Amino acid sequence: MTSRPDDSRRVSLLLGLLFGLAGMGSSSAAVAVPLIAEDFGTGAGTATWTISLYALMLAVTTAVYGRVSDLVGIRLPLLVGTGLMTAGAVLAALAPTFEVLLVARLVQGAGAAAVPTLGVAVLNGRYAGSTRGLALGRLAGVAAAVSCLGPLAGGLVEHAFGWRAVMALPVLGLVVLPVLWPALTRAGSGARLDLLGAVLVALTAAGVVLLVQSPSTGAAVAVAGLLLVALGTPATVSRVRRRPHGFLPLEVVRNGVVVRSAAAAAAVPAAWFALLVGVPAVLVGAGWEPWQVGLLLLPSSALALLVPRYAGRAIDRFGPARAIAVAGVVSTVALLVAALGAGLTSGPLLGLGVLMVTVAFGVGQPAMTASVADAVEPDVRGVALGVATLVFLVGGSVGSAVIGGLGDVLGIDWALVLLALLPLLGLAVLARELTGDRKPAYAPVD
Repeated sequence: MTSRPDDSRRVSLLLGLLFGLAGMGSSSAAVAVPLIAEDFGTGAGTATWTISLYALMLAVTTAVYGRVSDLVGIRLPLLVGTGLMTAGAVLAALAPTFEVLLVARLVQGAGAAAVPTLGVAVLNGRYAGSTRGLALGRLAGVAAAVSCLGPLAGGLVEHAFGWRAVMALPVLGLVVLPVLWPALTRAGSGARLDLLGAVLVALTAAGVVLLVQSPSTGAAVAVAGLLLVALGTPATVSRVRRRPHGFLPLEVVRNGVVVRSAAAAAAVPAAWFALLVGVPAVLVGAGWEPWQVGLLLLPSSALALLVPRYAGRAIDRFGPARAIAVAGVVSTVALLVAALGAGLTSGPLLGLGVLMVTVAFGVGQPAMTASVADAVEPDVRGVALGVATLVFLVGGSVGSAVIGGLGDVLGIDWALVLLALLPLLGLAVLARELTGDRKPAYAPVD
C-alpha cells in the first residue's frame, strides 16, 4: 500500500541528502588522496585504495541491507548503517597509520551502503506511478548535487583544517536521520538472512575489484583477486541453486530485466567514480589547490539539482531501458572528453566531462531502480534492488580501481579511454529491452 504522495518531495529530498553525504565519502576524500599519499609516504596509486576500498564495501554490502530490509524493515538497518558510516568517518579522521585508515574506510563504506538500497526501497514502497518516478529522480539529483559539492567542501575543509577533517564530513548524516525517521517502515517478513550467501557474493565482487586494482599494487593482489573470483563464482552459483530463497533468490537471479538493467547501468557509476578520482589527481598534480578543483566542479552540483525535473518524466514516457541507454551513451562521451582534458591538463574539458556524467548519473540511477522495482514481486523487491545496486556500485568501485590501478601504468587519460568502452558494452547487454516494447517486462522470471 502506498501513502499519500504529498510528502514525496520532503522524503525524497531527505533521502537524497543522506545518499549525497554517503557519496561525499568518496567525492570529498578524492581531493585529499595526493595529500594522504604525501603524509603517509605512499604512492599515489596506493593512496587511491582509500577510495577503491570505500567504493568496494559500498558495493558488496549494499545487497545485505536490501535483504535485511525485506526481513526486519528499514528502520533498524538504516540506523546501523548510519552508525557504521559515522564510526568509520571518525576513525579515518584519527587514523595514526595508513593501514588503520584503510580499515576505517572499509567500515565507513560498509555503513554507507545502507543508504542507496534502503533509500530507493523507501520510495518504491511509499509511492507509485509518476510520483515514484519523480521521487526517484529527485533522490538521484540531490544525491549527485551533494556529492558534486564534495570536492569543494573537501578542498575548503582541507585548506582550513587538513585532510583528516575531510574524512569526518559524512558524520553530518546523523543530523538527517532523526528527521527522516517517521517515514521509515519497521515491519519485515521475519525470515532468516542467508549469511553464507551474502559472504560469497561479497567475496566474489571483491575479487573483481582487486583484479582491476592489481596493476599498481603487485602480483599478490592480482593472485588474491583471481582466487576470489575463481572460487567465489562457482560457490555462489551452487549456493543459489541449493538455497533458491536465500540471499540471492533464484527468481531475482533468473530475472533477465533485473540482471540486464543493473549490468548496463553499472557503466554510469564507473564513469562517475573514475572522474571523482581522476580529475582531482590530474589537477592537483598540475599544481591546483584542492579547493580550486572543488570550484571547477561546482556547476555540476547545480546541474544535478535540475536533472530530476526531467529525468522522472523521461523515464515515465520512454521507459527505463531507453533512459539507461541514453545515460550510457552520455557516460562514454563524458569519459572521452575528460580523457582529452587529462591529456591536455585542461580544467574546462575535465569540468565538462564531470557535467556530462552528472546528467548520466541523474538519469541512469533512477531508471535502473524503476526497471528493477517493476520487474519483481513486492516480497523480494528489497533484495532485488539490493542486488541491482550491488552491481551498480561495483561499477563505481571498478571505475575508481581502473584509475588507481591502470592510471599509473597507462596514464589517467588512457585509463579513461579504456573505461569509455564499458557503457558501449552495456548497450549490447540491454539490446533485448531496447528492441522490445517501450515498457519493461513485469514477469518475475525471464
